[in-house]
Amino acid sequence: MKEVVPLEKAFETAIFGSKAVGLGDAMRDGLPVPPGVALSGPVVEAVAAEDERAIAKVAKMVRPLPAPLAVRSSAADEDGAAASFAGQHLTLLNVPSADEVPSALREIWWSANSDSAITYRQRVGLFHRPSVGVVVQSLLDPDSAGVMFTQNPITGDDELMIEASWGLGEAVVSGVVIPDHFRVARSGEVLERTAGLKRIRIRALGGGGTCEEEVPAELAEQLCLDDAQLGELGALADRCEQVYGRARDVEFAFAGGSLYLLQCRAVTVAGA
Repeated sequence: MKEVVPLEKAFETAIFGSKAVGLGDAMRDGLPVPPGVALSGPVVEAVAAEDERAIAKVAKMVRPLPAPLAVRSSAADEDGAAASFAGQHLTLLNVPSADEVPSALREIWWSANSDSAITYRQRVGLFHRPSVGVVVQSLLDPDSAGVMFTQNPITGDDELMIEASWGLGEAVVSGVVIPDHFRVARSGEVLERTAGLKRIRIRALGGGGTCEEEVPAELAEQLCLDDAQLGELGALADRCEQVYGRARDVEFAFAGGSLYLLQCRAVTVAGA
């Protein structure tokens, strides 16, 4: 980026150009990302400090993005092999328009500077103040979504481990459902399919925010990914590792018949 330089973690999270990219331009390094922009830590901090020039610059960058928006924390050292800030830094889904983005940035900046986040940083040996990059993306309306590890985080085996549910992937990462569970060999062979119990899905509300919606009874224990989709995820895993290296933790969504990459970070080791 020229005007707003993305941090290293911003590139880990999503691969964007220097401006709000159109749907037709949203493929970066062979990775299918939603349209969006990456904002550097200094810009986010300036917005949090009510700097009018920074607020105007951010508004200009995000206004072309199709709304509603997802605003995701992306600090330079937020997630990696030695530490994970899951639950410490906010992600705000279904921000209605570009006008609400500065407020969302302030909330995310303050979450990264909260007592609990700073205490966690010190526990994992990070004693400097966080530089909080943020990614702003168009929010998808997924049929299904979830997380994929390109190396089994429990056994260390060289296989994909995938957990998914209906609707937004927040249902999986927040633990409000028992997700479907898959293990897939590098060859593409499906080693394990276990249906979860997915009685709810998370959907975007019309005026902003999200809600939990009851899933039809016949879908609660029906697998939300088929073999073709698992094959697409296998190809995505390979490409993510080519770009970023081995052992990736990927958030994904299937929307409108297409697979999208939402986040990509290093797998955090157990105990971090």
